[in-house]
Amino acid sequence: MFNSIALVGGTHGNETSGIQLIRNWQQFGLPSRFDALNVSLTIANEAALEANVRFVEEDLNRQFTFERLASNNPAKEAVLAKSLNEKLGPKGNSNTDFVIDIHNTTSEMGATLIILEADEFHTQLARFVKQRMPEANILVEDEKPYLEHGYLCTTGKKGVMIEVGGQPQGVLREDVYLLTQTMAEAILDFCIAYNNQEIKTHALPACEAFRLGENVGFPLDDNGKRTAMIHHALQDNDFEPLMPGMPMFRTFDGKDILWDGEKETYPHFINEAAYFKLDVAFATSERITL
Repeated sequence: MFNSIALVGGTHGNETSGIQLIRNWQQFGLPSRFDALNVSLTIANEAALEANVRFVEEDLNRQFTFERLASNNPAKEAVLAKSLNEKLGPKGNSNTDFVIDIHNTTSEMGATLIILEADEFHTQLARFVKQRMPEANILVEDEKPYLEHGYLCTTGKKGVMIEVGGQPQGVLREDVYLLTQTMAEAILDFCIAYNNQEIKTHALPACEAFRLGENVGFPLDDNGKRTAMIHHALQDNDFEPLMPGMPMFRTFDGKDILWDGEKETYPHFINEAAYFKLDVAFATSERITL
């Protein structure tokens, strides 16, 4: 039973769809069909929003491990995380049943629901959302237990992320905004049905999903400078199969670097702008069925 739900936007201050959706719902109210739900609306990082940057000092969406929350880190986002944890959590013994954190990506990932567990509840949720939005992608990041993640959404007893792209940082696109709104409303529709005990797993068709693998870095020289860029055949093909022998990078002297995995992978967060300083080119995944 979901007695309290938190919708959060602006965890990253230049990811505008969630920010605008939260602001619109704060101003005009949620659609009336959600009146039975107790939903709070939060803009997480106002300072980053005002500066139109992802974060001011440190990534807020990595601050919510128990170790970081207990630290004396003076960085603005570390201090903010403790305040948000008090408001939404506390993590591990939360007063919030469900946290839905809304993000944008510059990668062409479409509307993606990120779940951190593939248990019965999240499988039902994913299958429900996929039934409502056949174009949606489901990304499973269960490489470690739920509470070990540093994501803001883990302040709730349960938490998921909405990730929609591609959208440039600091830009609002109508098509991306509408996908964001549609997915948020689909999740809230699930909450209504779940509270009313109307979710019948056998009535929800199995759905395709992608399980996170690992990050693939850009090739670097001895000085840590890039020697290649994303190959044009890979660019904008998030969640499409990258087969062994297919090009993934083009070096600056015109040579192709090929995917040398033993089987196909399904790249996503391809050339994500927020990961530029980390030299992360894309993340891999395997296709699964929920």
